[in-house]
Amino acid sequence: MGQRIDFHHDPDAPKPNSLVPSVNVIVTNDAGDLLMIHRTDNDNWAVPGGAIDLGESIPQAAVRETLEETGITCEITGLVGTYSDPGHVILYTSNGEVRQEFSIVLTGRPISGEPTPSDESREVRWVPREQVPSLRMDRSMRMRIERYLSGASSPYIG
Repeated sequence: MGQRIDFHHDPDAPKPNSLVPSVNVIVTNDAGDLLMIHRTDNDNWAVPGGAIDLGESIPQAAVRETLEETGITCEITGLVGTYSDPGHVILYTSNGEVRQEFSIVLTGRPISGEPTPSDESREVRWVPREQVPSLRMDRSMRMRIERYLSGASSPYIG
């Protein structure tokens, strides 16, 4: 498996060659803990998510990606925001794809399942809100999660 390398407004970043709509899901349990994955491709922590496939709606992709990466089936409950900064590009070393950021971040609640690692996640766990800031994560993921944790009343559009 290749690596994922994020670049943020870096003049030396490779030029993007794709734009792929994707979704992330901030799933919280009744205690308010966040469902987090320890990614295999960059060793960072993140909320589950991935590309929206042809023929899928945004919520369908969100539920599918969450189940694939975590073993948890969720129900979508809301919108955190949209993230499309052209200065944030992601290099996938396995195939040379350089993707411009395009992510819709939703909220969800668990319906069934147990946290289970996958090919994309070496560890999956419920993380108490107060512990989330101490985890190593990419700054774009941190920005999305902080937006959620701030309790902002309207979605982020950027």
